[in-house]
Amino acid sequence: MRSKRKDSYKGFGRRIGSRVKKSFKLSRNSSETVNCREYHPPIGRLEAIWIKRARRGPMDAVSFAQLLSNRGLLGSAEQSGSRQVALLEREVWNELMAQFNSAVAPGARRANLLLHGVALANSRGRVLRVGALRLQIGGEVKPCKRMDEVIAGLQAAMYPGWRGGAFARVLNDCEIKIGDPVAWERSGV
Repeated sequence: MRSKRKDSYKGFGRRIGSRVKKSFKLSRNSSETVNCREYHPPIGRLEAIWIKRARRGPMDAVSFAQLLSNRGLLGSAEQSGSRQVALLEREVWNELMAQFNSAVAPGARRANLLLHGVALANSRGRVLRVGALRLQIGGEVKPCKRMDEVIAGLQAAMYPGWRGGAFARVLNDCEIKIGDPVAWERSGV
């Protein structure tokens, strides 16, 4: 009869015998120790940032941005309310461009942040970290008729399954930059 492995994972931390390890080293050669309840392994990255100067105005691509708690992007025309930041998935945009056999840049979607490696579908209420920034997902962004100005039929193609992205509320003052890691916070932590 086989015995149970003593080093199996269960919940937070690493189970060793009857106790749960509360921290771990990032690598064998690292002296840095991380608390298991605070560690959120990066699963994606921030690929682009756009700021909208005016309603229906152009989207300015920037390499970094300042976000203000309960306001949104500093310098953006749309601050406050629940739709402080609009998010778009790189993978979804690529699928849409393949569907239409087009190569329109993702900035045409008019979102503020382009994320790679993070699925936004059905994430209402979850907290997403972009670097040290915390964003609470408020819901799905339904695409407007302006998407049909980009490509005829794009609005309808973006409508199902959160393909238009998500909107979020900013939970803390923070500066972000392209390349920042992106990860979901674990609920109940």
